[in-house]
Amino acid sequence: MLSSKCVSGINGVLYYTPQILEQAGVAILLSNLGLSSTSASILISALTTLLMMLPSIGIAMRPMDATGRTSLLLTTLSVLTGTLLVLIFGQLVRSVVNATISTISVVVYFCCFVMGFGPIPNILCSEIFPTCVRGLCIAICALTFWIGDIIVTYTLPIMLISIGLAGVFAIYAVGVHHFLGVCALEGAGNKGHAPRIHL
Repeated sequence: MLSSKCVSGINGVLYYTPQILEQAGVAILLSNLGLSSTSASILISALTTLLMMLPSIGIAMRPMDATGRTSLLLTTLSVLTGTLLVLIFGQLVRSVVNATISTISVVVYFCCFVMGFGPIPNILCSEIFPTCVRGLCIAICALTFWIGDIIVTYTLPIMLISIGLAGVFAIYAVGVHHFLGVCALEGAGNKGHAPRIHL
């Protein structure tokens, strides 16, 4: 479950946001301010982190209690897949439109991840294991997550060079879509409770 979180590419996108936005042409958006492409990318990355991701956590708390984790997880996974697809198709257009679409998509991607796919697998890992083995199983899950994180982090720059930004987002979209299908199938009979995902 936690390794699937890594397949969504969030760690690579989060760590390399300035480079991703620079390749997407975000410098065009802020060229009137006299900022270089690197400075513009870092500015947008910082604004995204501080102004968008933190409020998203607060916004997600209410739906998680009201509608259940499964519906929030399925909704945010659908939006994550959609934003990745928009990022892929946005790479076909080279202009201010591409830079705007890419910037908005990255912001929505971060916010939706923070609302659902980020915290819910961690919550589920703390609940699905029997008490007698819970500590060991959570440690194994955390180890799996960090190994996946390292793999994604170190392969993203290589993939950016070899298959380009659209190819990287396509791989991440397939990963998110696969996990969406698993959650939809496993959580169908749970009526809004946590999906029973077998590890």
